[in-house]
This record gives sequence, structure tokens and C-alpha cells, in this order.
Amino acid sequence: MAGRPPTKQAPRFGQRLAVLRKQQGLSQEALARLLDTTRDNIAYYERKAENPSLDFIERCAQALRVAPEELIAENGKGRSAKPGPPARWEQLSRRLATLPRGKQRVVIDMLEGLLEKAGT
Repeated sequence: MAGRPPTKQAPRFGQRLAVLRKQQGLSQEALARLLDTTRDNIAYYERKAENPSLDFIERCAQALRVAPEELIAENGKGRSAKPGPPARWEQLSRRLATLPRGKQRVVIDMLEGLLEKAGT
């Protein structure tokens, strides 16, 4: 891992954000693209931010497809926590979401064409 090791433990929100992001198979850069922010901003929230705004918590929860309380739950577990890694389709969906809009449209058009041929 690059960079200087942390000198103090990350805040609870940052710890949960990092865990959920990694469970989703997302890099900080990929999550930043989903949230229309920078990788440095994600790193800040994961390592230092003591009091994230409600708006940021909600945006992160939506991007990670979890309930907001999963990001702020005292014990690190919210109501809708899912064990194990995300399903293959969920991983592909997240990868698609990180593509530029034009490339997303190409992939969606191809998928729709394949589904039509398959008769669904």
C-alpha cells in the first residue's frame, strides 16, 4: 500500500465506507466517479472526516446500494447487510456505472439487443 501509515484510527463512518466500498469491489477512484467527486475526497472521508454531512452519507449509501444506517451503525452492521462478496451481476452493474455515459449507452444497447435475441 502506498502512502504513510495512519497515525490514528479512522472514524467509524470512514471505516464503514471503506469496508462497504471494498465489499462492492470498488476502488476509491471508482466510488469517486459514482459520487462525482475526487479520489482524494473519498480518501479524506475514509481516513479523517469526523462528521460527514447527511447529504454525503445518503449519496454514499445510494452509490453503494445500502441503507444509510449501514454507514453509521454503531456495531458496523445495518439492517440490510449482505454477507459475502457481491453477486456477479452487481459487480458488472457497478463497473458499468463507472463508465462514461456514452460507453454506458453502448453496453446497454448491446445487452438489450442480446436479450431481445434470447426472447426475454
